[in-house]
Amino acid sequence: MSDVEKSGFVSKVIGPRKRWRAYKARVKELPENYRATVEAIERYLMHFVPSDADGSASMFEDLADLFEQAAADGTPIREVVGADPVEFVEAFTQNYSEGGYVPARARKQLTDDIERAAGEETGREDKTV
Repeated sequence: MSDVEKSGFVSKVIGPRKRWRAYKARVKELPENYRATVEAIERYLMHFVPSDADGSASMFEDLADLFEQAAADGTPIREVVGADPVEFVEAFTQNYSEGGYVPARARKQLTDDIERAAGEETGREDKTV
């Protein structure tokens, strides 16, 4: 893949760089367990490629909005993502466009990451990495 093709693919996944940087700055300001949750979802979403860069940027911005509001309200992570984080993310992405295939390994990683992040709320966090 040429650099031009790679650049087009990357911008399709993350959207315009300025919007991506603004999104990342917002995520960085979240409390640690919410940030860990968003970053886990973000890793999972990298397998999902919306049909256009604006759709992708909007998807990440909406994810930040959701978790900023949850953190401000003190809503527990499990109330946001439910018992099945994969189901939550797949429902979330349906609002944007069709994406790519997500490997089972990525699904398991998302579930494990959310369990660790949600465990902080109850003091059961798994400190192993």
